[in-house]
Amino acid sequence: MLQATDLTKIYELGGQTVRALDGVSLRIDDGEMVAIRGPSGSGKSTLMNVLGCLDRVDSGTYVLDGEDVSRLSGNQLAEIRGGRIGFVFQTFNLLPRLNALENVELPLLYLGQARQAQKRAIEALTIVGLEDRMHHQPNQLSGGQRQRVAIARAIVTNPSIVLADEPTGALDSRTGQEILQLFKRLNQQGRTLIVVTHDLSVARHCRREIYLRDGKVAQPHDDAAPEYAGGVGEAGEAGGVGEVGVVGGAGGAGEVGGAGEVGEVGEVGGAGGAGGAP
Repeated sequence: MLQATDLTKIYELGGQTVRALDGVSLRIDDGEMVAIRGPSGSGKSTLMNVLGCLDRVDSGTYVLDGEDVSRLSGNQLAEIRGGRIGFVFQTFNLLPRLNALENVELPLLYLGQARQAQKRAIEALTIVGLEDRMHHQPNQLSGGQRQRVAIARAIVTNPSIVLADEPTGALDSRTGQEILQLFKRLNQQGRTLIVVTHDLSVARHCRREIYLRDGKVAQPHDDAAPEYAGGVGEAGEAGGVGEVGVVGGAGGAGEVGGAGEVGEVGEVGGAGGAGGAP
């Protein structure tokens, strides 16, 4: 579990004071899948850096797994990043001269766990469905496959939190959907996922979202129900049949709507009046 209270981060840019974080408070429980969303300049990247122990705040407290990490030294933060937090980046950040297996082994090698690195890396690649591509180099993999390698690298240390920064931003829409479904499966296995994004369609795949504007937690203007699958949907009067189309936390579907996309409450139209949660 992580809890942040009254986080403030101030930068001086061009003679101006910028409050990148301005009293942000939030809590994310173990096993949640949460989106942190906001427009450019909202503070979401700064918040991600703080939650990922890549940066420290000027004031406020950040408690991770019962430990106040907001005032730790750089070396102490590095230890926490290595053991408790996994990162997934928009541009994958794979080393081009290493194959998929070797890229996934790296975090364990840095932690001094070389003896079990290969076994655990194979297990992580199997979880993301790339056991048959583990000896391929990044330039031999598609964008979606490279992102799967990056996800395997993020989970190989069994971190308490996986932080994903715009994880579908460099992918086409179909591959992006596949990656989001993979995140959901990882979350259903008990992993805590935090997805940082500007994209509402990505945020709606999470159980809930934390919206930032001008460095503060705010109510989004485009507020919409999440699409996180909560069970098997039933056919509505006017909508299509959704295989896993029930909204996990926000409840009923709209009264009149077109058929949704497969397995979700559709972005164009919700399921019909009879399509409530089971």
